[in-house]
Amino acid sequence: MNASAGPAVVCIPARNEAERLPRLLRGLAAQEGFSAAAPLRVVVVANNCSDGTAESVRALQASGRVGGLVLRLIEITLTGAEAHVGTARRHALDAGAAWLEAEGHPDGVLLTTDADARLASGWAAANLRALQGAEIVGGRLVIDDEGEVDPVLAAFHARVERYWSGVRALEDALDPPPHDPAPRHGDHTGGSLALRASLYRAVGGLPALPRGEDNALVAAVQRAGGRLRHCPAVSVLVSARTAGRAEGGMATEMLRRARVVRAGAAYRLPVAAHWQRVILRRAALRRAYREGAAPSALQALGLAAEDLAAIDLASCPNDIAFVERAHARLEARDEPAPECGLDAALADLDALAASLRRDAAA
Repeated sequence: MNASAGPAVVCIPARNEAERLPRLLRGLAAQEGFSAAAPLRVVVVANNCSDGTAESVRALQASGRVGGLVLRLIEITLTGAEAHVGTARRHALDAGAAWLEAEGHPDGVLLTTDADARLASGWAAANLRALQGAEIVGGRLVIDDEGEVDPVLAAFHARVERYWSGVRALEDALDPPPHDPAPRHGDHTGGSLALRASLYRAVGGLPALPRGEDNALVAAVQRAGGRLRHCPAVSVLVSARTAGRAEGGMATEMLRRARVVRAGAAYRLPVAAHWQRVILRRAALRRAYREGAAPSALQALGLAAEDLAAIDLASCPNDIAFVERAHARLEARDEPAPECGLDAALADLDALAASLRRDAAA
């Protein structure tokens, strides 16, 4: 892979990241497949910084250590209800899309990551490859202990990952997505996303939410019929720090896990039967669409007339769009998922998987 796949812009929101952002930029300067003739473009939106983040970027540029990048630094101050990562990331992605459009590349690729991330040299190229079979690509989040490994906490991280791997295995058994085959991970956050600028514009851009803005963008792409790929070749090292810059972000989850390990706090997750019900419902919605989506069949799945009006079946380009729109309506009426502790949740998933295997073999 090289930059002939199209120009790409990496869009980074940064708030008080003078220490870690230069490391990320050096990693971007070392990305495979880009050169002075076909450079990797980078937009940094330094928002509400008080630690010299912008100055650190300028100093790095002046040093010549990121000479392979074409870098744009935007400084902004967000106030009131707009002072959050969703607004900052939208500014960065909007600037990246405008850059590509101004240079005559409306179908160029937008990538986004976090200012404290660490990237392998093949990250950008792997995203471009994955986009050849998808409309949006999520990268796997790998916890970066930065040399300070707590073996007990690391073991806990592994158990949590085993839970989510078990959920994906249920999906593979009951309703495997053809555009996102195993092996795959389950992450699609602002730590690593890629999509084309034209699609970004078509779905209205990134929703400027105080939390969950990344998942909202992915959902918008899927509601438009876009294929989401969790490519195993795309990954990013994300900080294990427990004091983060974004409310409800990765740092919040790291703090939650640390409290479980160090203070015995509860860590509860949905039971296996919840995921089985969700996956089977989505599979039934997909079948109904493919079989012609007769009103009686849709009503039997719980979709009332007002749901069908909101879904706008005629505007669904494929089953992905229909399932995402329909499931969102149904999910909004669901009761909270039953939960149990992590050990019980893992045992529950294992038991359900074994039951499905026995049924398949019978």
